Amino acid sequence: MSYVTKEGLERMKAELEQLETVERPKITQQIAEARDKGDLSENAEYDAAKEAQGMLEMRISKLKDVISGSKIIDESQLDTSKVSILCTVRLKNNATNQEQKFTLVPDNESDLKAGKISVNTPIAKGLLGKTVGEMADIVLPNGNKLAFEVLEISL
Repeated sequence: MSYVTKEGLERMKAELEQLETVERPKITQQIAEARDKGDLSENAEYDAAKEAQGMLEMRISKLKDVISGSKIIDESQLDTSKVSILCTVRLKNNATNQEQKFTLVPDNESDLKAGKISVNTPIAKGLLGKTVGEMADIVLPNGNKLAFEVLEISL
């Protein structure tokens, strides 16, 4: 079971539809054209098209599995008194006194440029369950330690 936002699920469904209705027929056409060119044993276009087809079918299968095993997170049930998934957290890095803002999201929706980090990252794991004013001591994979103060929690 993986948790997703409604927007994340819609995005995956749209990608799946695109792959099945546009990309799959395109690759089928490429295979047919390459097959028409003759000897398949020495046909690089045919090999490339078959490989692309295999990759496409793997992506389609993976998307179907994720979609079927997904549960939408009900944002109305979220508690902003402590850090949890889908919360936006404003933090102060105690070492630099700089403020940062992150939104904790499911793995497949992370986008660092947009300030969305996976709930499974070391920073997010260190923040989960913290309340405003509480300190979060986080150990990064490289062994460095960061100390953050939770300044604000919102949706």
